[in-house]
Amino acid sequence: QVQLVESGGGLVQAGGSLRLSCAASGGTLSSYAMGWFRQAPGKEREFVAGISRGGGTTYYADPVKGRSTISRDNAKNTVYLQMNSLKPEDTAVYYCAANRRYSAVRSEGALYDYWGQGTQVTVSS
Repeated sequence: QVQLVESGGGLVQAGGSLRLSCAASGGTLSSYAMGWFRQAPGKEREFVAGISRGGGTTYYADPVKGRSTISRDNAKNTVYLQMNSLKPEDTAVYYCAANRRYSAVRSEGALYDYWGQGTQVTVSS
């Protein structure tokens, strides 16, 4: 069973950048399509970005499109989410997730099999 651990969150001013990392253990990350999700207080969890199993396809939710880049380093068993031009509305707990059933990017959280514990991102205005 894959264990996922996120890191890289923190407090940043609006306009700043963060790079989130998701390190996997107990499995080979190259076997999974990966996604990043976030959940803000009082809101439902939402899809942020995803990358296909092979890394050739990425997909972004509209709120982060053009400001974020998802990537993967299968040799390091790690997935990244680079976020730039951060806004206060990006404040949330960010989760990475692994999807073993589909090689393509999927935005539905219910299709993901493994989840990390999350990392807090707080953007001050």
